[in-house]
Amino acid sequence: MRRVQTATTFGLVFLGPLLAVGTFLALGPFNQGASSPTLRLVLLADLVYILSVAALVVARVAKLVADRRSQSAGSRLHLRLSAVFALVALVPTVLVAVFAVLTVNIGLEGWFSDRVRSVVGTSLDAALAYETQSRDDLLEDAVALAAYLNVAKQSTFFLADDQLRPLLTQGQAAVQRGLKEAFLIDGTGTLKTRGERSYLFDFEQPSVEALIKSRDLGPQVIEDWANNEFRALVHLEAYADRYLYISREVDGQLLSLLDETQETVRLYNQLESDRGRVLFNFGLIYLGFAIILILAAVWLGLWFAERLSRPVGRLAGAAQRVGGGDLDVRVIEEPGDDEIAMLGRLFNQMTRQLKGQREALVEGHRQTERRRRLFDSVLSNVTAGVIGLNSEGRVDFVNRAAERLLDMSDDAPEVDLAGAVPEFAPLFDRLRQGTANAVQEEVRLTRKGKLESLLVRMSVRRNDNGRLEGYVVAFDDVTELVSAQRMAAWGDVARRIAHEIKNPLTPIALSAERIKRKFQNQVAEPEDLVQYTDVIVRQTNDLRRIVDEFSKFARMPEPDRRETDLTRLLRDAITLQESGQPEVRFTTDIPDLPMVMDLDGTMISQALTNLIKNAGEAIETLQEKGAPAGHVPEIRITMTSDEAEVVIQIMDNGIGLPPDRARLFEPYVTTREKGTGLGLPIVKKIIEEHGGQLHLLEAPQFQENAHSGAMAEIRLPRLSRKKAQNVTAAGQRG
Repeated sequence: MRRVQTATTFGLVFLGPLLAVGTFLALGPFNQGASSPTLRLVLLADLVYILSVAALVVARVAKLVADRRSQSAGSRLHLRLSAVFALVALVPTVLVAVFAVLTVNIGLEGWFSDRVRSVVGTSLDAALAYETQSRDDLLEDAVALAAYLNVAKQSTFFLADDQLRPLLTQGQAAVQRGLKEAFLIDGTGTLKTRGERSYLFDFEQPSVEALIKSRDLGPQVIEDWANNEFRALVHLEAYADRYLYISREVDGQLLSLLDETQETVRLYNQLESDRGRVLFNFGLIYLGFAIILILAAVWLGLWFAERLSRPVGRLAGAAQRVGGGDLDVRVIEEPGDDEIAMLGRLFNQMTRQLKGQREALVEGHRQTERRRRLFDSVLSNVTAGVIGLNSEGRVDFVNRAAERLLDMSDDAPEVDLAGAVPEFAPLFDRLRQGTANAVQEEVRLTRKGKLESLLVRMSVRRNDNGRLEGYVVAFDDVTELVSAQRMAAWGDVARRIAHEIKNPLTPIALSAERIKRKFQNQVAEPEDLVQYTDVIVRQTNDLRRIVDEFSKFARMPEPDRRETDLTRLLRDAITLQESGQPEVRFTTDIPDLPMVMDLDGTMISQALTNLIKNAGEAIETLQEKGAPAGHVPEIRITMTSDEAEVVIQIMDNGIGLPPDRARLFEPYVTTREKGTGLGLPIVKKIIEEHGGQLHLLEAPQFQENAHSGAMAEIRLPRLSRKKAQNVTAAGQRG
């Protein structure tokens, strides 16, 4: 297809000069007239060629403009090359056209100058003067000879025609300029007599019109260009129907020159009057030739521009796609060994190499990313907190456990460790100032109102060359471990107390009762004895109750799990506390459907009752210390659930939580004067035995109060959905 286009292009280009040469030959050397079929056919071929090539050029230019507007690759270069080739074709042609018109005009000005016009006019005047003189001389001689014959006739009336021959001979001889022939003819042109050396074979009979003019108008001159002579015809008045017919030789070359001069003058005058039209015709013919050649040159330039810009445009488009990341693109490799063909091959080689390198880089990046994700996944999902520091001690990595434990925000990176976690600053300074590569210490800090114990370990991070790259801070939350250790210690203490104190309490109480009964009637003041022994018994009972609490805490049995409706347990606990705390308003949001769970109903009921009771006691403590104006005692209880767990929230607007709320779960830690400090540890242990969690949080402010209290949040895991549906169906059937 490309070869056909190339052949067509060159065919059109070479056809233009051939048509121009053919038109020139038809107008010039072959001198074809305007009505010549050959000239018409050539001009028609010129017109068809001009229209065809012009249509092709316009279509190609329109395509160029459309490609440029669509910002297609290589369109700008194609347009520039086309413009350059068009200018290269147009400028020389226009310059040659201007030069040719000026040259022709200057040449015509030389032809039609005053000097040439004067020479032509002088030549014509000289030829006319010679002709006039020859005519006048012949007429003068003819008239003189005719007068001579008329006088002879008048002197001799009866003078016959044959008697006139001597007279003609004498008159012919008497003429100074000489006459070639002398004849006497009648009105019909018939020869009557002739002079000496006037031969019959030289006699040319005049026409009737010449005879009539000679008789009516006077002597007539007859020009005989074929024989190079002038003849004069004169009517003889003294004779009846007789004419003098004489002739004289003239210079034929001068007469021919006269005709040529007259023809030249007429042609010169015609050319001078048609000079503008000649210039216009010349310009029109040249314009036609120029259009043919220009269109051929422009079409050839457009073809070359396309041949040059098409590979460059393909390379530009492919480069754009490569810039967009498409390394699979390939350009058509042009045949040949020129720079453009070599550029296409090198471009394809480059894209193949880039693709291979990118695939290697992508594979390496994929492996690195896989390792990084594994590393991030491990660090993000470990329970220990990890903080990465740079060599200047600024945070550049924090895993999710560290964000959760330290309550750090997303903008923690690029912050000094002392600013992010001030509690870690002394240990970090000790690491930087010391010689050890790692330090470890238990750090206590408070976050979200909770006192946490963290086991912190800091180490130095160096590269293979031993150069400092940064630091690694790893820490674990040992709050629960410390609490468990304390709980275990308190359990051991509780067992010792139960063993060492509970045994002597009964003998003490019995001894006091016996003393009261035995010595009541023997002392002077029996009332005092009764009072003292009652105090002993009462204090002994208080000690027994405390010992029972410690014993219960130390020897809490395993929960007896059964399928139980948690909703019913919560409602029963609320009903019990509503009757015991009539001055407190209870607000509940509990679902109506049963919540069947696998738990120990007695222990969970004890825990719920204890927490609701603690809420009421917190309100009572606030009122004892002075509640704010308009305070309305209120306890709000909500229960929500999803597929995984059940959440129970018990909120109050009482005294609130202390700063070190985490210690409330430790035995013998209480904020009330009469509390034993074992209620919350027992509740926490019950909840944890059921696989749940107990959290102490700040309660939101109630709508009618500006004071916010505490909130106990219980999270218990649910039964499987199938088991819950079976229990619910059994309850509905019951």
